[in-house]
Amino acid sequence: MAEFDRRYAQMGASTTTQTGAVVDAGLRTYMLTVYNYMCAGLVLTGLVAYYLFTQSVTGDASLAAKSASGVPLALKRGEFLTPLGAFLFMSPFKWVLMLAPVGMALFLGFRIYSMGVAGAQIMFWVFAAVMGASLSTIFLVFRLGSIAQVFFITAASFAVLSVYGYTTKKDLSGWGTFLIMGVFGLLIAMVVNIFLQSPALQFAISCIGVLVFAALTAYDTQQIKDSYYQYVGDAAMASKGAIMGALQLYLDFVNMFQFLLNLMGDRE
Repeated sequence: MAEFDRRYAQMGASTTTQTGAVVDAGLRTYMLTVYNYMCAGLVLTGLVAYYLFTQSVTGDASLAAKSASGVPLALKRGEFLTPLGAFLFMSPFKWVLMLAPVGMALFLGFRIYSMGVAGAQIMFWVFAAVMGASLSTIFLVFRLGSIAQVFFITAASFAVLSVYGYTTKKDLSGWGTFLIMGVFGLLIAMVVNIFLQSPALQFAISCIGVLVFAALTAYDTQQIKDSYYQYVGDAAMASKGAIMGALQLYLDFVNMFQFLLNLMGDRE
């Protein structure tokens, strides 16, 4: 009887080990899917942003959009805005361009789990493209080399923070309320500064923004990792969960990049 119990215990331990290995393999695949979506979204955003910028600026004054007085709309760099550039960056449409990503992010956050997998994927790619259109303005403000430099700094920082969130044994869930309050505080301060145009407040917003989204990167990574166990055995929910996780990390990256660019970017 003792020998039977020992062998049964060994079989149980072996089964548990195999199950754990399957879950670990599934978790790695899940996280890889999240990062692949996020990186592909960033590539799409960058391509759309740069393409719109190239279509919005011209060196030929004869092709430039004209002001009400008939003068070509010139930029500081000696180039001119095309009619498309004037529409995107100087007409009331600029507010649509600025606010559309916020509305889409909220829509995805509330509706993604009620969509089909294909619909969630399409909405993610559309969101990434719209964000690219919104970010095209950075090429008007900052030098291309500076944008590239800050992007790589952001990528390196993001990688370190995300790896920390994935590997740490510390429970980061207690950060959630504090970080959400920080995000709302940043939004309020940014709206206020639209009217104040205070360089000191803008500097403070950028510094706090970098810290908040750096912490959110680690926090969200751990939350995404933990959420995988809710989806084991449900492929559709796992797919939508991966898209939602990619959206969270994508937003952390983009926001950290923008705040770092405001702090470190070389302006035109």
